[in-house]
Amino acid sequence: MAPYEAFYGHRCRSPVGWFEVGEKALIGQDSFHDAMEKVQFIRDRLNTSQSRQKSYANVRRKELEFQVDD
Repeated sequence: MAPYEAFYGHRCRSPVGWFEVGEKALIGQDSFHDAMEKVQFIRDRLNTSQSRQKSYANVRRKELEFQVDD
């Protein structure tokens, strides 16, 4: 019986306690490569959204510069 279960009377629902003591999760090259691809995908999307925000701000700034107050 796990210590959490003994203390609280039910199993732990948190994903933190899924591994047994002494068990190690091995990270291979495939999982590392997959993680790096995901990071690159996120970076690309952030750069795209940032460039869109910049272009919108530049257009808006140009509109404001050419307005003439009466």
